[in-house]
Amino acid sequence: MQEVYDFLKKCGAYYLATVDGEKPRIRPFGTVDIFEDKLYFQTGKIKNVSKQIALNPNVELCAMSADGVWIRVGATAVEDSRVEAKQHMLDAHPLLKDRYSADDDNTQVFYLKNATATIYCFTTEPKEIKF
Repeated sequence: MQEVYDFLKKCGAYYLATVDGEKPRIRPFGTVDIFEDKLYFQTGKIKNVSKQIALNPNVELCAMSADGVWIRVGATAVEDSRVEAKQHMLDAHPLLKDRYSADDDNTQVFYLKNATATIYCFTTEPKEIKF
């Protein structure tokens, strides 16, 4: 999991895919954090991504590094409503603090459960990481 976190941090932005009815939806994200040995991301409850995850928690993340290596992470998104988890995310991403707070009714953090990450490169075999 640490390798996946490091890869996503190095990329800066990753893309999170959800399902909206029968259609895929994908958008850029930058929030990633490790809290209590779980990989987390953050959003707002007012956003469509939150509503889509509530209906179907199967998500996929994808990112590509500047050197042409890319990662795909498929998992189940599990909401963690604890203030401590939200605060940890906000502390890791202080730029969010002007829009979110750990005790508001909008901040939402999810951890990835039953995740399978695959790192791809044109010159080597794919590497799979489960966490």
